[in-house]
Amino acid sequence: MEMSNVFALLGGLALFLYGMTMMSNGLELAAGNKMKTILEKLTTNRFLGVGVGALITALIQSSSATTVMTVGFVNAGLMKLENAVWVIMGANIGTTITGQLIALDITALAPVIAFVGVALIAFFKSKRLDAIGTIAAGLGILFMGMDMMSGAMVPLRSSPEFISIVSNFENPLIGIAVGAIFTAVIQSSSASVGILQALAMSGVITLPSAIYVLFGQNIGTCITAVLASIGTGRNAKRTTILHLSFNIIGTLIFVFISMVTPFAHWMQALTPSNIPAQIANVHTVFNIVTTLLLLPFGKQLVQLTYKILPEKEGHEDRMDVKYLDFNIFTNDFHIGTSAIANTQLFNETQNMLDVAIDNVRRSFELMISYKDEKYEKLQKSEDYINFLNKQIVDFTTNAISNEFPLEGSQTIGLFLKVSADLERIGDHAVNIANRAKLLHDENRHFSDEAMDEIGIMSSLCTNILDELKIMKYDEFKNLVDKVDIIEENIDKTNREFNINQLIRLKQKKCTTENSVVYTKILTDFERIGDHGLNIAESFYKIRKAVAAMKMKPEMIEE
Repeated sequence: MEMSNVFALLGGLALFLYGMTMMSNGLELAAGNKMKTILEKLTTNRFLGVGVGALITALIQSSSATTVMTVGFVNAGLMKLENAVWVIMGANIGTTITGQLIALDITALAPVIAFVGVALIAFFKSKRLDAIGTIAAGLGILFMGMDMMSGAMVPLRSSPEFISIVSNFENPLIGIAVGAIFTAVIQSSSASVGILQALAMSGVITLPSAIYVLFGQNIGTCITAVLASIGTGRNAKRTTILHLSFNIIGTLIFVFISMVTPFAHWMQALTPSNIPAQIANVHTVFNIVTTLLLLPFGKQLVQLTYKILPEKEGHEDRMDVKYLDFNIFTNDFHIGTSAIANTQLFNETQNMLDVAIDNVRRSFELMISYKDEKYEKLQKSEDYINFLNKQIVDFTTNAISNEFPLEGSQTIGLFLKVSADLERIGDHAVNIANRAKLLHDENRHFSDEAMDEIGIMSSLCTNILDELKIMKYDEFKNLVDKVDIIEENIDKTNREFNINQLIRLKQKKCTTENSVVYTKILTDFERIGDHGLNIAESFYKIRKAVAAMKMKPEMIEE
């Protein structure tokens, strides 16, 4: 190859990759807002799941993007791992659409398609037309790049050295390794298959030489999901393992088929004069057949991920978040990011609430029977509450700085307020524990009557906090009314018990020092009730904002 051919090859590759990116971005812009709605309607039905995965990937032209989105949704709790397996299978089918489009060979019309796309972008001020124009321009540029690449590689047909290298691709191990590594580098199976088709157009490579490379490309595409799962929860990592398992099992099956049957020749016979179409057809058959073979074994694939990545043991004391995934702000693919961020914040504040409830209960238990071990455990939990509060603050700062819809940013800001109220509840539990420690250290005791009253206040507060344990947004509807009734009861009981304490003090049934401590404990419980009501009100506002985003008027009525 001369230098002019090398430059043409690089220029063609640049145009091809840029065109694919433009087309993908345009499709995402046109269909992205509907992606979360589609996924929300996903059920445990395996056929629907495969269909949804294939549809989404066909719309956005990227199985990597669909898988990254699935990893994020599983990590956020928006999707179960058992459902994710069907979406991933469908995504592998949907990604073959790009190869089939390339196989149509509309190179002659490519400049016209690109011109129409650019005209729509430049001369019209419509977001819809802008998205359509981006898709068209990307498609045209993609084919122009394909034409440049295939033309630049024509001299390689007479190169003995290159022919020798390509002949090695017929070795399964070499072919799979080349396909996997190349695809992992460019992080797109659609792009790597397209480049393989460009080689075929120039007559440099035939299907028998390309088939094992093609199988390897299906493995290499998993690298994007692997990178997206770094720093996520274990279920999100298992989603990546599902993706890898699917493609590795499919590769093993088709390597065996190709070695014991004339599979490549069968596929050549379908389109004898069109090698790019042969490659596209093998890619499609690989993913459809693998899906059909593995469809009955979805549960077994999920079980396999648990064997490869089992639950951790003995890590209860580790300081870490359970649901927040900061990686969602660094990924280039942003479909559903607002929904993921809101769901992760909801789950993490519920996690924080669990710890706060335990500490409120522990603080009363310390009043009944003080033990150093329990006091130290309460302090460790308080450190964890403070840690979670800081993480939620950092997460919300990142989230609000992203270009989310207004309602999405509003709900995210409300979760910040929930976290602050939970942190204050934790502080009041520590106050009560410290007062229990003081009484223990100084060998002082409350009367049975005073302890009964403290028990009543503790019970009322835990009742409020238990009401705040929510499974889904619809349960927010009557939350404020329920919590408000309990909180008013706490205020009334607090006033009544303070009067009782003054009577006991007047009758010299308790000391002044104990009376001061008792009053402060009642105040702590009363403040816990106030913060509980604040959280209930925030949850109600969150529900209204979520309802507004879903455009359901009946859900946002006062």
